[in-house]
This record gives sequence, structure tokens and C-alpha cells, in this order.
Amino acid sequence: MPEVIFNGPAGRIEGRYQPAKKRGAPLAIILHPHPQFGGTMNNQIVYNLFYTFVNRGFSALRFNFRGVGRSQGHFDHGAGELSDAAAALDWMQALNPEAKSCWITGVSFGAWIGMQLLMRRPEIEGFMSIAAMANRYDFSFLAPCPSSGLFVHGSEDRVAPVKEVMAVIEKVKTQKGIQIEHTVVEGANHFFDGKVDVLMEQVGAYLDRMVGPEILKSEQEQV
Repeated sequence: MPEVIFNGPAGRIEGRYQPAKKRGAPLAIILHPHPQFGGTMNNQIVYNLFYTFVNRGFSALRFNFRGVGRSQGHFDHGAGELSDAAAALDWMQALNPEAKSCWITGVSFGAWIGMQLLMRRPEIEGFMSIAAMANRYDFSFLAPCPSSGLFVHGSEDRVAPVKEVMAVIEKVKTQKGIQIEHTVVEGANHFFDGKVDVLMEQVGAYLDRMVGPEILKSEQEQV
């Protein structure tokens, strides 16, 4: 898993990137929780999500937002972090010009950033939002939501209660051609302490339903 440094709007951005073995593989970007509350690309959920994609044949990237780790710049309350995510996608597309699709996955604060990027980049065909803080950030821009995806929350999440995100999900469920799924991990808090394995089972199963067979088939054709 090579360490990478690429240029962002506020200077250098530090990341970890694992290219897929086959050309044209889909891309995946994983966005970490709030920088001012200890969120980094090494967050255990982000780390596990990264390998969830890698193990399914994606080219995957996780990176530190501006001002975190070795990434230059300073926290920008979401606007700059969205620019960082866009720069990350640009960087990945430059490395993988044959990739036809991309998935965006975010955790907590990262989920809010990821959904905004989704609205701006039509090549993003799927998303997963983990512990999205619909009670603290405005998600009204998702009507209509352009891509299908999955929201996951912990039943004991006190930072971003399940009932708050349900209002968001109900708004986008009825959009034509878009399928939004919502999974609740019983007993999990906002950080999924002691429940990360259960979370990964849920997101892995969803990803397998959405893209697993396609990736496996293309790999078999190359053998």
C-alpha cells in the first residue's frame, strides 16, 4: 500500500493508494471523520472500508484532509475539504484514465463531504455514507440524489441519531431510478466501537450485491 502525495488546492495532500490489478477497474475514495475531533485517514472504519474496496478489485484511495497529518493547509469548515475531495478524484482519474466509474464513501463529517461531491461529479455511480450527521449538517441538496447508495447508522448513535437521517433518506427514496438503502447496526454508537466487524459485513454485502459479480466476471475473463 504505497504512500502518496498529490497536489491539492491548499498544498500537498497525504494519502494511501492501492491500485487495482486490472485496467479499467472502478475507483473508490474514502473520506475520514471530522478533522477537529481526531478524524484521520487512519480511522479504523476508514482503514477497513479502504480494504473492503481493495479486496473487491477497486483502485482505492484514502487521504488526510487539509491540515491533518502531512496534508498542508488548515481546516476550512467543509468548503476546502470538498475541494480536497475533488482534487483527490481528479488525481485518481489522471492515474486511471480507463476507469469508467467511481464510488465515494464517507464517515461522519466525511459522509457530508462525500455526498456533496456526489452531486457535483456525475461519474460517481455509488456511495456509502456511514454515520452521516444529518442533525448537524444540511443534506437538503440531495433532492434529487443522482446515484444509488447506502446509509449506515448505529442504533445507539447519540452524536447523529438515526431518526435525524431518516428524514433525509425519505426525501431521496422516491426519486425515479434511484435506490437508497438504510442499515442500522444494533448496539453500535457513532464510532461503531466493538461493532466495526459487523459494520464491514453490512457494507461488504451491499457492495457485493451492487458490483461484486461484475468485477469477478471481468477478472475471470482475463484469466
